[in-house]
Amino acid sequence: MSAYLKIDQYDTVQTAEIAKDFEDIISNLGEDTQREGLQKTPERAAKAFQFLTQGYSADPLQILQSALFTESHKQMVVIKDIEVYSMCEHHLLPFFGKVHVAYIPNGKIVGLSKIPRVVEAFARRLQVQERLTDQIRDCIETALAPLGVAVVMECQHMCMQMRGIQKQNSVTTTSSFNGAFEKDKTRKEFISLIANKLH
Repeated sequence: MSAYLKIDQYDTVQTAEIAKDFEDIISNLGEDTQREGLQKTPERAAKAFQFLTQGYSADPLQILQSALFTESHKQMVVIKDIEVYSMCEHHLLPFFGKVHVAYIPNGKIVGLSKIPRVVEAFARRLQVQERLTDQIRDCIETALAPLGVAVVMECQHMCMQMRGIQKQNSVTTTSSFNGAFEKDKTRKEFISLIANKLH
């Protein structure tokens, strides 16, 4: 029987450099990097961190611009419950949750799958939730020039749950609105739509 062979697409030089750093970290924690369970851990961790930060190689604006369509629809378009996974830049620990996005078209709409792809492109970087929320809003604003954009994000942060204050049920909510969503009536309609279980 032939040995199991897995082919990964990673930069070999970068992987080796990051793996060496992880080996040093593990050793400095007092572990034996040569014991069976840890021998391949530095390489695995190097590949994991490259995967978790792959958003640096993506162009979120280009993602949206690749699927713009002319339409006269001028009512709210809402994509809610988009799963989001990111890495806190302060502790290199995950935060994760859901993001809800809406925009009001002004002559252009975008392919629906592109907005979750934009969320992913920004999330797969070292982040803070506040900046991530604004980046999603600003990218949609730049690409579509809509009448308004709204983004609400709800996340749990491992840096609060696994360490530090260790509050297991805390959820951080951030929001970012512009254009028509700065009006109270429009913003309330959006909040109502994402709060209701319509599906």
